[in-house]
Amino acid sequence: METMEIHRGRLIDHLQLVVRDLPKAQTFYTAVLAALQVPMGGTGEGYFWADELFVSTADSQAAQGHLTGRHHLAFQAKDRAMVEAFHQAALAHGGTDNGAPGERPYHPGYYAAFVLDPDGNNIEAVFHGEAQRSADSVRVTF
Repeated sequence: METMEIHRGRLIDHLQLVVRDLPKAQTFYTAVLAALQVPMGGTGEGYFWADELFVSTADSQAAQGHLTGRHHLAFQAKDRAMVEAFHQAALAHGGTDNGAPGERPYHPGYYAAFVLDPDGNNIEAVFHGEAQRSADSVRVTF
């Protein structure tokens, strides 16, 4: 896997999910990430990745140990419409509803949707409301 450019500086450096059915997971995450305007990064033998998310099979060189079960991953969305697009894309591509788009009580303006991916991981898209950011991300070029 040759990476020429990555983005860093957000909350998560990277997250790896180990899945049972890689093609099914790739169909799901390709659609969900497209709705969030995050391009796929690449694929290899037993894995695919996009930005900080790395998804592999249990027998991939990147996976170690045993499958650990359900995880929670929250993607950032730039507005409410993107949260809704994420939810629609997820449901249309193998996801199961786990919380329709709407405001949550975590803090004022927290607007999110939740789905279970094909392996039962709880996947969220969240828009935190209007706020100013110092930068969208930090671009690192090799």
